[in-house]
Parts: sequence; structure tokens; C-alpha cells
Amino acid sequence: MSTKSLLMVGAITIASLNIASAKSYDVVLNAPAKAGTTELKAGEYKVKIDGSQAVFTNVQSNKSISVPAQVENGQTKFPYTSLETKSQDGMDNIQAIDLGDSNTRVTLHQ
Repeated sequence: MSTKSLLMVGAITIASLNIASAKSYDVVLNAPAKAGTTELKAGEYKVKIDGSQAVFTNVQSNKSISVPAQVENGQTKFPYTSLETKSQDGMDNIQAIDLGDSNTRVTLHQ
């Protein structure tokens, strides 16, 4: 294999990794909840991981907020996307997100 071919394969591999990491996940909030220090209204959101940020985009308004997050890889695959919340001061606070069809867990920083 020539050097040019190796460079082309490497470029395609890197491009496919960027596309894979750009995947978004659907979540529905039945009631208002806090993500980090920001209050999210009830509704449907797309969640995307961008480096060390979880980006929540409201499907209806297309408004986005970014929350500092830590990405961890577990040993088991999550069958669906789910939120782990903790009730504080009468409102749910999103603590973590298990990303469906992956072994990725995202912990939000408060």
C-alpha cells in the first residue's frame, strides 16, 4: 500500500469518528428540570455530546444550552437513553444520562 493510500484511509477513518461522535439522542422532559444550573422547560430535546459538554437542543424552539459534563464508558450497553434525576427544592435535577445503544454514561456537573 502506498503512502498516499495510507493517508487516504487515515483521513476517512478520522472523518468517520467525527461523524459517529456527532450522534444526538432524544429525551423527553414531562416536567421542567435543571441541567447543571439551567432550567429546561418540559418538552422534547436532542442531546449531543460535544467534548466535555452536553448540548441540549429544544426540538420546538431550536434553542440550545451547553452543560459541563464528564463522559464515562461502562462495560454494559444501555438498551435505551435514560435520565438519572434527583429531586431538589421541588425540581428534578438531571444528574446523568445513559446513552441508548452504547455503553456511554454522561455525568452532568452541577
